[in-house]
Amino acid sequence: MEGFLTTDELATRLGIQRTSVHRYRTRGDIPEPDQYVGRTPLWAEASIDAWLKDRPGHGWRKGKKRQAPAEPG
Repeated sequence: MEGFLTTDELATRLGIQRTSVHRYRTRGDIPEPDQYVGRTPLWAEASIDAWLKDRPGHGWRKGKKRQAPAEPG
């Protein structure tokens, strides 16, 4: 389907395994699918692009806030 990504295509775009997409969905770390065809979830490319743009960087963990280093002394 034009403009939409399947689970396999999404995994390829993100550079992760298909099972990781399922894990991300379970944890709520990835947007919900925009559409379903039968039982097949589909994500709009625009939704994924927006999510990637606003996604926290490497090393971020859910629920943790970044803190400045403590002052010495």
